[in-house]
Amino acid sequence: MFHSKETQRRPGLCPACGTLVGTSATRCHQCGASLTFSFAAMSRSLSKIMPVTAPVTYFILSVCCVIYGISLLLTMRAGFPTAPRGGGMLSMLFGIGSIASPVLERLGASLPLFQPAHFPSDSSQPWRLVTACFLHANLMHIVFNMWVLVDLAPAIEELYGAPRFFFLYTACGIGGYLLSGFLGHFSIGASGAIVGLIGVLLAITYRRGGSHMQQLRSQVYRWIIYLVLWGFFFPGVDNMAHLGGGITGFILAKFMLDRAPATASERKRAYALGWATAVVVLASFVAMIFIGRPQFLIFHH
Repeated sequence: MFHSKETQRRPGLCPACGTLVGTSATRCHQCGASLTFSFAAMSRSLSKIMPVTAPVTYFILSVCCVIYGISLLLTMRAGFPTAPRGGGMLSMLFGIGSIASPVLERLGASLPLFQPAHFPSDSSQPWRLVTACFLHANLMHIVFNMWVLVDLAPAIEELYGAPRFFFLYTACGIGGYLLSGFLGHFSIGASGAIVGLIGVLLAITYRRGGSHMQQLRSQVYRWIIYLVLWGFFFPGVDNMAHLGGGITGFILAKFMLDRAPATASERKRAYALGWATAVVVLASFVAMIFIGRPQFLIFHH
């Protein structure tokens, strides 16, 4: 009565290439991907709690929202105001849910590369070039950026695959903040990386022909016009981070195949690129947590 029959395991599918694999297999015999420890396996695991399509896009969105919530709580805890006190309608709108500059600096804002004395040297804290991509200054800032991200990024992630898309997004953000920091800006936000994705699309439309690409190129041009107008009419927009991100995305897309990896060797290179990017992002957040902690304890208003 205590005996139970062993449940028979069924064959599964490789999360990378979709090949049928055995019940005891730990690596796909077709593409060589690890079935337990790979970018594809992680994406399959994340799909249980996140959308199946574009998992990296929604992972970035989730991280940005969580960090914004943390930064808002820290702003309130330090006694800084999170809502505007007077001013015009525009100031009121963009002042809702404001994050204090000292909090943004502590959580990894991008700083000028050639510093005045009151800033730590950004060149000695390169992790800020990554963490700044996940920080936002107010509620409207994060809402607008995440809206554009969800509208734009899933198609690019599907085209390049999750690992290479993660690399593209992160590299574009770093490129944007390198130019911004070189010109002496204190800056935060995902928009530099997002404009980098627009640069990727622009490069794709020049590489491929056909009416569909021409239509897509027209849409990209409209996005660029919107960004220029936005940066011209609204103060505080870091146009140099946008320019740096866009140039980085355009250049990278010129050298990368605009399709998902097709062979085993291409998948291995893509997974290595994705894991290397993940390590850089994780290391940047670890550095943000453990570097400069004493300064964080002396916030005052």
